[in-house]
Amino acid sequence: MINVTKTFLPPLEEYNTHLQRIWKNQWLTNRGELVLELEEKLKKYLNTNSILITTNGTIPIQIALKLLANGGEVITTPFSYVATTASILWENCTPIFVDINPEYLTIDETKIEAAITPKTTAILATHVFGNPCHVIELEAIAKRNNIKVIYDAAHCFGVEYNGKSVFEYGDISTCSFHATKLFHTGEGGAVFCNDDSLMKKIYYSHNFGHNGPLDFHGLGINGKISELQAAMGLAVFPYLDFIIEERKKVVNFYKDHLDFNKMREMKLRTTTVWNYSYYPVIFKTEESLLKVQKALNKAAIFPRRYFYPSLNKLEYLTANSMPISESIASTILCLPLYVGLEKEELSKICKIINSNLEI
Repeated sequence: MINVTKTFLPPLEEYNTHLQRIWKNQWLTNRGELVLELEEKLKKYLNTNSILITTNGTIPIQIALKLLANGGEVITTPFSYVATTASILWENCTPIFVDINPEYLTIDETKIEAAITPKTTAILATHVFGNPCHVIELEAIAKRNNIKVIYDAAHCFGVEYNGKSVFEYGDISTCSFHATKLFHTGEGGAVFCNDDSLMKKIYYSHNFGHNGPLDFHGLGINGKISELQAAMGLAVFPYLDFIIEERKKVVNFYKDHLDFNKMREMKLRTTTVWNYSYYPVIFKTEESLLKVQKALNKAAIFPRRYFYPSLNKLEYLTANSMPISESIASTILCLPLYVGLEKEELSKICKIINSNLEI
């Protein structure tokens, strides 16, 4: 069976080495030795000025909204994972959808200002499949209108744009370290912020507001990552360059062997150093996608309709139509992509896709 992804697991003995440190220290959570070490390694690797790692990738979005959105209207994309929209609602804010660019698949910056009202407090935009938003224009819009920018950068580990980490853009950026991600801690995530004062608020917010055992700095929640999760991250960390290179080989195989006369790729934004986190293809029709998916499934190959449905279609929302997002969501398929996919398996995938594409 070939799934859309497969978690990279480091050698068990290497993970056990880190676990032994935990047993020796008798310290399982509350920012122990392993968490602090992992943060320093990631800060250097990602070339970013700040990082706070967390227990998952959704808590940072919720904290960002709690601190910056103030219960207002949040302009956001309908083409993202459900956590983006759910976090807005969870924090008692109102999602205002803006349609996406059909090539880059990120929020269409040319449509944002028309959606801004006196109630707008923030933009929450997603860098889709590691493809950056038009960050320069988004931040110019935010400055003109005195609103904040939060980036859901769940897919962006290692991505650079205009010569610097994509995490360096916006008021707050977030990332996911879920088991399906390029770098993972089993469950986990991170938050990035270049404003020292705001970063302190983020830190207190992820730890119940604690400033030491007895003092508090306002309202907080539990977003702390454990030493056990950090141990996995430290065991995966030495393999990062290998993981990216192996995923690049898979992507290049697809590029060389798929028939792009009958479907297309996502367009990467110029000056992006991509991380090969996902490989989506866009079919001409939903019928074509379903035909290919059925043929792949019959061969025990399971790609994923990601993201589907367009978030403005969620049953608990009443939202305007987003025709581009709805069209992309109905015709996009993420193909299997992980370390260990063999050429024979990739050849089989490509052959099945090409032979089932509509003329």
